[in-house]
Amino acid sequence: MMVYLYYKYKDRRRAVKPERLNHTLPIVTIQLPLYNEQYVAQRLIEAVTKIQYPRELLEIQVLDDSNDKTQKIAREAVAYYHKLGFDIHYLSRDQRLGYKAGALQEGLNSAKGEYVAIFDADFVPPPDFLRKTIPFFKNDNIALVQTRWAYLNRTYSILTEIQAIMLDGHFVMEHGARYGSGRFFNFNGTGGVWRKQSIEAAGGWEHDTLTEDLDLSYRAQLLGQNFIFLEDVTTPSELPIEMNAFKTQQHRWAKGSIQTAKKILPLIWRSQQPFRNKLEASYHVTNNVAYLLMLFLSVLIFPSIVIRVQAGWINSFWIDLPFLCAATISVSLFYLLAQIEINRGKWWHCVLRLPLLMSIGIGICINNSRAVLEAILNLKSSFQRTPKYGINNKKDTLKILQYRGIRNWLPVLELLFALHFGLLIYYSATNEIYSSLPFLFLFFIGYLYVGLTSLWPQTIRRG
Repeated sequence: MMVYLYYKYKDRRRAVKPERLNHTLPIVTIQLPLYNEQYVAQRLIEAVTKIQYPRELLEIQVLDDSNDKTQKIAREAVAYYHKLGFDIHYLSRDQRLGYKAGALQEGLNSAKGEYVAIFDADFVPPPDFLRKTIPFFKNDNIALVQTRWAYLNRTYSILTEIQAIMLDGHFVMEHGARYGSGRFFNFNGTGGVWRKQSIEAAGGWEHDTLTEDLDLSYRAQLLGQNFIFLEDVTTPSELPIEMNAFKTQQHRWAKGSIQTAKKILPLIWRSQQPFRNKLEASYHVTNNVAYLLMLFLSVLIFPSIVIRVQAGWINSFWIDLPFLCAATISVSLFYLLAQIEINRGKWWHCVLRLPLLMSIGIGICINNSRAVLEAILNLKSSFQRTPKYGINNKKDTLKILQYRGIRNWLPVLELLFALHFGLLIYYSATNEIYSSLPFLFLFFIGYLYVGLTSLWPQTIRRG
């Protein structure tokens, strides 16, 4: 459906053009929320000071909740650029109340700008960012302009390549389809510009979920405010380079989306939105429930294989073929077509990565199922930041030990599932149920890769 909507409304999206700013340029506040980002804080602040915008109309807020060396680095950077004439402020809180949402709200209370641009610590906004986004606020009903993410370390490893393909699918196909068809889509927490008045009208930043960006996005759109997605405008970012950091990020996103669903769905269904918008929004905020279904499937495959053995390989083939196609073709087209749209000439490289992409998506289902269950059961957890290292290539040489993704007992369970599927592969092969092998290998490789790289993460280096 997303692919269909993307191409159906492609011309409508491209018809949206920025207007010339003939009037006085507005004041813009740039917010930089930081928490223990000693390897990327300097890079971020430096990049923001290079943004091409009249200095007297640009305010920079460094919202630093750090409790490590980041404080010193950020303070020194702010002092340096303040002496150069930038309107830059260092804001630090004694308590990390509300985590990122709390920091953003506190900064918003004193922000001078009519518009607020937000960049996480792992982003490097391009100099022309405001020049390409501010002109789209052509009427008072535009609340947000979101840009597409690009990736500084896309080719660092197989893991970063897979993440890039996954996120490209989200930004190109999902955002493109939702925006073009007039459905809800969300701010991604960074790489976008808000109208300050729109944030305040929607109730401001709230921290009762782990995805404050998704929460605010729906509250604003339910008030009738409109968002714009710029597929052709990119903001470079850094992808997690080790599995535990990736799983930490995925856990937060999965849990936060279900928390937001519990909070927002009643408002959506009581609204005056068209039924199609309500239905798609329900899929959107609950889509991580699919990880629970994937976990159930992983358990139920064993009895299904036994039934296939009893039925014989011919009957099993005609059962497995449609299931394999349904489970892989739609997913493959979703990600492949996204690559064709943004990487013309290099999209074929994605084809070789699709099996591993599906395997990793399966492999993280235990991690994300735990997150979904925590949200359903109202189990509280703190906002766990994604470790960032400022690493773009493998030539870096200095070991980093300070930041790691959360490590727990889940990799042991992932490896047990890998063993389970290894035995199922052997059982199916010895009983000549060959049609089930491709499906089983996706599960086996996924659980094995995620489990091993979680227990023995790669050595992280930086130079």
